[in-house]
Amino acid sequence: MPYPARLLLFFCLVVLVESRKPKMRRWTEQLEMPKASHFHKKNLDMTKIRKGKPQPLLRVDDHDFTMRPAFGGPAIPVGVDVQVESLDSISEVDMDFTMTLYLRHYWKDERLAFRSSSNKSMTFDGRLVKKIWVPDVFFVHSRRSFIHDTTTDNIMLRVFPDGQVLYSMRITVTAMCNMDFSHFPLDSQTCSLELESYAYTDEDLMLYWKNGDESLKTDEKISLSQFLIQKFHTTSHLAFYSSTGWYNRLYINFTLRRHIFFFLLQTYFPATLMVMLSWVSFWIDRRAVPARVSLGITTVLTMSTIITGVNASMPRVSYIKAVDIYLWVSFVFVFLSVLEYAAVNYLTTVQERKEQKLRDKFPCTCGMLSSKTMMLDGSYSESEANSLAGYPRSHILTEDERQDRLVVHLALASDSSSSRKKGLLKGQVGRRLFQNTHAIDKYSRKSCWMALLWKKGSPV
Repeated sequence: MPYPARLLLFFCLVVLVESRKPKMRRWTEQLEMPKASHFHKKNLDMTKIRKGKPQPLLRVDDHDFTMRPAFGGPAIPVGVDVQVESLDSISEVDMDFTMTLYLRHYWKDERLAFRSSSNKSMTFDGRLVKKIWVPDVFFVHSRRSFIHDTTTDNIMLRVFPDGQVLYSMRITVTAMCNMDFSHFPLDSQTCSLELESYAYTDEDLMLYWKNGDESLKTDEKISLSQFLIQKFHTTSHLAFYSSTGWYNRLYINFTLRRHIFFFLLQTYFPATLMVMLSWVSFWIDRRAVPARVSLGITTVLTMSTIITGVNASMPRVSYIKAVDIYLWVSFVFVFLSVLEYAAVNYLTTVQERKEQKLRDKFPCTCGMLSSKTMMLDGSYSESEANSLAGYPRSHILTEDERQDRLVVHLALASDSSSSRKKGLLKGQVGRRLFQNTHAIDKYSRKSCWMALLWKKGSPV
């Protein structure tokens, strides 16, 4: 084949190969690339794509927060203020009280300082508290306490650009209160809630009330059923422990005065009525043994129940309370009324036995007894007495018959002695009306009236 023909054939082959390459490329691209969906048609949000790890604003991981701020230097001042939300209960038996409050701490930690163009603070929840240093303040003499956790931990942490920190908690604490019941129920109690650092002495941490007396704020709606809250105030002192040293201690003091009206209704009025009810037996016939005995025993048992009920709601103190004096004096009055009837009944029995012996010993001189009595009295002559005594000896008169005949004889006497006879008639009728009343009952009645007049303030 001549040279020009071979050159023309090579050129045709090259053109043919180059013309077939774009078709193969498009076919391979269709096999490799998947079909585009509607998700890929949306533009991507570049603001949601993180470009590396963000820089933390607070350099918490760069410092050792197990050490206090300015370690090795002067004591760090920590200000405290408290807002009392409620005073829930006060127990006399356990000698404690329960209080809910907001406890806030203020201090400066330069390790938490950050840059801010607006000079605004940042607020965090309780998760950051576990990573930084916070004051270890606890309640002295507290029996139990807890931080509220509904619906999350009630802890707030606020950090300012210069490193100032505000740490706030909502706490319910039950603490001891040493009470004095010498004047109960006319008493006033002063209780205190004490705050102190557990590990840091006054050389490392200085606790103080941030705003003085204004550091303690209370809710105006706080009220108790049995007490009147007179005042809240704050104090501070140093507490010394022989093995560790001196510590700053803050006190929240509040004074309570007890309401008396509840105890008047539940204790004093019932006790007074039981004493007055026991006096009713002095006006009951001494021969009504079941009535007077049952009344006396009922009042004694009622007073015992009142005393037991009052002591059940009080601690077992070793000194005497004011209410104990009143109740036990009332119990003694009630008990003496029972003993009074025992004495009346005994003396009445002895007197009846003596009269019976006299009747058995002198069965025929019943009329002579009256005549001798009148002659000794000097009211009647011996002839009148003999006329009264002239009854048949075979008929033994009873005391009532002799008195009836004496009254009849006096009615038939002469007009010259009518005034004396009328006086004797009244005396005999009064004697018959009160012959069943013992002298002890009479004196007891007078004592009751004197006691009532004394209570009213009237002169006796």
